Amino acid sequence: MSRPPRCQHGSSHPAAIRPHLKRARGGVLAAALAVAAGAVLAACGAAGQSPPGGNGQSSYSGAVGTTVFGAAAPAAPRVTGKTLGGAPISLSQFRGHVVVMNFWGSWCTSCRAEAPALAALSHRFSPAGVRFLGVDILDNPASAEAYDRSFNISYPSLNDPGDLIALAFRNTVPPSGVPTTLVISRSGRISARVIGPISYAGLHGLISKAMAGPV
Repeated sequence: MSRPPRCQHGSSHPAAIRPHLKRARGGVLAAALAVAAGAVLAACGAAGQSPPGGNGQSSYSGAVGTTVFGAAAPAAPRVTGKTLGGAPISLSQFRGHVVVMNFWGSWCTSCRAEAPALAALSHRFSPAGVRFLGVDILDNPASAEAYDRSFNISYPSLNDPGDLIALAFRNTVPPSGVPTTLVISRSGRISARVIGPISYAGLHGLISKAMAGPV
């Protein structure tokens, strides 16, 4: 989030636009270089991910793994927006519940790998009061809704085509890639973060620990 976007693969690599730059001269060359650099950054996405239409591989600006926060767990920021279907939703309406917040995109292969576990865990823990909330990044609602149907995901997702919701976490526990999953306590504090795809057993343990913790 706080680092500049990085492209690791895909047709937007600077080498792919060099033939066009060779035809430019003088001031036109400088303008072409500026436009080309902007195109590369736009193609990367704010979190350094492969965008829709790319090769679908995820990348991370930080180390992949799980961080569990102790008594000094940071408070989750104020998050509001609209679901994929256009309904207003906010993180604060889930206060009093353990919340699993998953940042994902239908274009992301790692998200697809973890989706069955997320769907199963949501069905397992929803009767106990745990709430799941997705944040669909750099995507479009039609593709995202098809993704949810494909993986039997019934919980809502915020529509975040500009990666703005993820940026709201930059001063607390920023997502460092897609997918990233946060476990938020009943009091609204971030108890754990998983960068990269979750496992069923791993997230099950984090949710259970948050449920057993103080209100």
